[in-house]
Amino acid sequence: MRYKKDIQRYKEYSKSSALLLVLTQQGLWALFVYRFFNAIYRSTMPKIVKAPLLVIGVFFQKWIEVITGITLPYAATIGEGLYIGHYSGIIISPETVIGKRCNISQGVTIGVSGRGAHRGVPTIGNRVYMAAGAVIAGGINVGDGAVIGANSLVITDVKEGTTVLGVPAKMVSAKDSKDYI
Repeated sequence: MRYKKDIQRYKEYSKSSALLLVLTQQGLWALFVYRFFNAIYRSTMPKIVKAPLLVIGVFFQKWIEVITGITLPYAATIGEGLYIGHYSGIIISPETVIGKRCNISQGVTIGVSGRGAHRGVPTIGNRVYMAAGAVIAGGINVGDGAVIGANSLVITDVKEGTTVLGVPAKMVSAKDSKDYI
């Protein structure tokens, strides 16, 4: 069901058929492998069955990484309707949480950073737009409807419905992601 929502998001942008999108969009390839093995990872099937399937999943994930440049570990939590605008150079930590209807552009990294109690991975809200080259790192929260500007380094919380930009990222606008998503 979630994969259908992913395809619907792609259709909103391209107006192409689902078949054409599935055959040509590397983001959908990565999402398919992620959704399939995430379902196994979160299932209640016996460990004796689950473990070998997840080992196979790691090989499929690595294959997708090689051909698309997109790292979507099956252990991450990704809401329905994710749109990967351009493939390549996208790295997401396995512990990351991403909300519904988010957009990720090429070169985005969402990962572990920080020291001591501040070490962790980001939690990304719903309808967040992450522009090309953005790095979002550490145990931070990015609020719903936020916009992360291109090549920004986000290492502190981002308020809901704001735009941040820079290194380190600072709020530059109270405009939300409505025009991007």
